[in-house]
Amino acid sequence: MPDDATAVPSAWGELTRATTTLTSGETLIHDWYDTSAADVADGDPELMLRATDPDAAAALLPRVAAFFADRAGWHRRATDAVVAEFTTGEPTADDLAEAADDLVLQTVEVLPEGDVVLHLDDSCGKHFLDGYWPAVRFDAKDAVAEVSVEA
Repeated sequence: MPDDATAVPSAWGELTRATTTLTSGETLIHDWYDTSAADVADGDPELMLRATDPDAAAALLPRVAAFFADRAGWHRRATDAVVAEFTTGEPTADDLAEAADDLVLQTVEVLPEGDVVLHLDDSCGKHFLDGYWPAVRFDAKDAVAEVSVEA
């Protein structure tokens, strides 16, 4: 492991430098820290901090705190943005409520410039094709900057 693999403690679990071990035995070291190896509470999203050293990762923790201070509000703004992006016409209150229930938060990704990306999972499989999920990027001022579909 590289010297910058030091864990970053947080109130939401220990974040470690993400790695993948290939079948050949080679280990790839990624450019983010995450909670995938931590004992995260059931229902909590995985955290991903785009940083390559522990100090830079720790500097992103205030954005994580801002998210958790209003987790339900961030989630609802994200699901509303997904519905607005992919609905023809004006979404109904039922459309918005259904999306809030069906689109489950999987990962909170914090980028070096302070943007936050919420990756959502279609829990019922009726909104997005299998293997695809919506992601909503919020800028450093917490405004929706982009809605995308990832695979």
